[in-house]
Amino acid sequence: MGAGPWSRRLAAPWVKPVLWAACAAPAVWLWWAGYTDRLGPNPAEALIRGLGLWTLRLLCLTLLVTPLLQLSGWAVLAGWRRGLGLWTFAYAAQHALAYVWFDMGGSLAEVWHDVGERPFILVGALAVLALVPLAATSFNRAVRWLGAARWQRLHRLVYWVAALAVLHFYWMRTGKNHFGEVYLYGGLLALLLAWRLWHARRRRRAQGGAVSRG
Repeated sequence: MGAGPWSRRLAAPWVKPVLWAACAAPAVWLWWAGYTDRLGPNPAEALIRGLGLWTLRLLCLTLLVTPLLQLSGWAVLAGWRRGLGLWTFAYAAQHALAYVWFDMGGSLAEVWHDVGERPFILVGALAVLALVPLAATSFNRAVRWLGAARWQRLHRLVYWVAALAVLHFYWMRTGKNHFGEVYLYGGLLALLLAWRLWHARRRRRAQGGAVSRG
């Protein structure tokens, strides 16, 4: 299955650059639209929320890679996972930067005060901070330095990032009582995490059965 026609097409040299360009496009448009005053009456809020929403979308795409790989057998997908994770971090960093610069006027004292006053800001900050070690170790050299087992344990932080991101999004939408997108992305992330738990349990049972037969 891994050597099928779709796998070969996805492995073409032009596919990954197009994928990364597609990941960059929303941020380029949002910053350009903000600069040219095309984001409505509150461009700063639209920019911050737009970058945050794309962070959540890219997090979903990153977590979707493993189930797609397991279902399809297309090994080429494994080469997209880290890149999508880095783009998720890039959007989260831009989301945080836009908030600090436009909402807080670049004042870290104001940021610290806001973190204490509004729990959803604290949760969002924790999610961004948790992404830092994941982005910093998304390279082959880091895998060799940490060892595969420790690297995998570290990168399970992404599950906590997903939970914190959905909670941040939920609390942010509480004021407007608008939860449609929260339920959509929360449900999708819950399904992706449930798949991982089910697949890991199935693999452990298979390994246990192989050991007992041995």
